[in-house]
Amino acid sequence: MKAQASQKTDVTVSAAGHGFFGNLLENIRLAGGSPGRTLGGFIAAWVAFFLILYVIPIPEIAGTDGAMSVLKPAGKAVLAVVVWACIIWITEAMPVGITGIMIPMLLVLTGGVGKFPQAASGFTTPVAALCLAAFIFAAIMQAAGIDRRIALAMLRKAKVKEAGGVIWSMFGVNMILSLIIPAANARAATLLPVVNGITRLFGDTPAERAAKKAIVIQTLVYGSMISGMMIMTAHLPNMILVGLFETELALNISYVQWFTLQWPYLGMFVLTQWWVRYYFKTNGVSIPGGIKKIEALHKAQPKTTQAEWLILAVFAFVGLMWVTEEGIRFLDWKGHGIKSHNAILLGMAIMFIPGLFAFKWKVLQDRTIWGTWLLLAGALSMAAAMGSSGLAQWLADGIHPIAQGHSWWMILLILMVGTHIIRLGMLSNVAAITMLAPILVALAPKLGLHPVAFTMLVADTDTFAYILPTQITAAVIAYSSGTFSMTDYAKVGWVSVIIAIAYGILIMAPWYAFMGIPVWDPSAPWPFK
Repeated sequence: MKAQASQKTDVTVSAAGHGFFGNLLENIRLAGGSPGRTLGGFIAAWVAFFLILYVIPIPEIAGTDGAMSVLKPAGKAVLAVVVWACIIWITEAMPVGITGIMIPMLLVLTGGVGKFPQAASGFTTPVAALCLAAFIFAAIMQAAGIDRRIALAMLRKAKVKEAGGVIWSMFGVNMILSLIIPAANARAATLLPVVNGITRLFGDTPAERAAKKAIVIQTLVYGSMISGMMIMTAHLPNMILVGLFETELALNISYVQWFTLQWPYLGMFVLTQWWVRYYFKTNGVSIPGGIKKIEALHKAQPKTTQAEWLILAVFAFVGLMWVTEEGIRFLDWKGHGIKSHNAILLGMAIMFIPGLFAFKWKVLQDRTIWGTWLLLAGALSMAAAMGSSGLAQWLADGIHPIAQGHSWWMILLILMVGTHIIRLGMLSNVAAITMLAPILVALAPKLGLHPVAFTMLVADTDTFAYILPTQITAAVIAYSSGTFSMTDYAKVGWVSVIIAIAYGILIMAPWYAFMGIPVWDPSAPWPFK
């Protein structure tokens, strides 16, 4: 005790001896940060914020209808907040939870949003409720040790020996879940405690830490999103596109037709898993002790308790509620209609029936990632402000006219890149596709392109918004594991985005042409009858 007190005193005296600035640098180091990146990012974020807000003039741009589009003061204010938040997140200059709380405040003070309840709307959205309940569910599974039990059972069955095997086996699980769970974020929430259990089997060497990052990013983010591309009901933006084609183009796309058009996206997982493993240098990184270690750990586990079976039963009940929300077609049942966020909250209510479990709230509270939830809610608030202030439409107007007069592949390239720029400040795929898809359908004939192929190619690339964790809810869930930093995610993600853009132009566009809807032929008839 005396030694610890002496050490703490020495650190304080040492920091104090360097003055105020020395204290700042020392405190950043003690908090586990890099003084240069942290202070540099903090200063750069605020400089950019005030320059956009008060100094840099925002030019008028030509809209898609030929009229000049003017960014209103509210949109300019939101742009300042978006740039500030992006810099803070990339450099990790502040705790992510604090940035989440600050976003509504900045939106109100700058005039981007009129009143605080509107600025903080992200804190009351269904997605925020779903994620918070999922985090608490994950905490319950961790406290009971179920995540470890499931992880060991899966690895034992698959006879997984190294990081690559984990990634591939978990993608198989993702594919199965995509058939029954109708949202990528719900699949990521389901797999979070399982993946956490798997990563805890690895040690703490640099190679093993890198392997953990590769497993979490590839499984919870890339795997969840790519598996959802092929099954029409497995990804909410899919349903937005299907509904839009029905209302605007009088096309009814079936499950089989959607899968026929989209199954080549399986190749995206092959390419991204190669890149992620190459970047993190995880080839050959094995689970310590291999199969023998897994077998020994599996045998050493105590018998499954009644409480664990009850937790699994409640979790299965929630999964069943998610699967049957919209009904079962072959039974001509329209479903119960209880939305996914209410279904998981109902499951959580069952969990906390007095006397059902012996967990103390503090045990669960300490395992719940509150900071990540605050980040999510703040990002949702910012995404809503982009739409209400006119910023999103202004950005779209500035990007789309640039594509006119180019060849089909150059138009796709420009709009795909533009989509990823817009998505830097938006969390939700659903919100992004809701905004972009109608514009794409209307723009296709003006550019001489097939409306379905063009809209799907550009909209699909939105799913691969992999530069910031805050662009995708599944990535926010993955970030809650604490395995990787935002810098890790951005460095591996920008190449993954390039892979996705190239894949769309070089693989998916020719595939659509082979199926009868070439993007370069606006008059091609719908091939499915």
